[in-house]
Amino acid sequence: MKAMLAPGLGTHLIAYDRANAAQRFLRRFAASGPGSWLFARALHRIDRPVHRLTRGRHTLASLLSGIPVVMLTTTGARSGRPRTVPVLGLPTSDGLAVIASNFGQRAHPGWYHNLRANPEGEVTVDGVTRRFRAREVEGEVRERIWEQGLRVYPGWSQYERRASHRRIAVFLLDPI
Repeated sequence: MKAMLAPGLGTHLIAYDRANAAQRFLRRFAASGPGSWLFARALHRIDRPVHRLTRGRHTLASLLSGIPVVMLTTTGARSGRPRTVPVLGLPTSDGLAVIASNFGQRAHPGWYHNLRANPEGEVTVDGVTRRFRAREVEGEVRERIWEQGLRVYPGWSQYERRASHRRIAVFLLDPI
């Protein structure tokens, strides 16, 4: 099944080499130890209100850095309650992908565990919400998506080094 490419998402995709100086600086800072520590703890608290104020079209991260941030809604693995978080939504030739890097922290992000327990959820892109079924990809597909992702956000390579004790998962969000 072909994965979803939400309308307009490609317009937010700015490859690293085409990003302006401020966007490149923010992406480098986010990949650094202090930047990833700060963003992991604070960015989602800022992104949510900006997302609401822009009627689901932007987050602070997408506005300032030029990366395609989407709002991912999963079902809590333990709580069973809806959980919505901003994540980088990577439009690829395979469809919309999300990468569970968690800023290179020791543990997987919570949404990783949620998708493993219940792969169905919703993703909001440009104010449009769609249902999906996530599937973790491996092998050639994972490598292709990872390489495409590095062209947008090279910081994932630093996250991969810091999280070398775990494999960073790549999910495709197939529409349902």
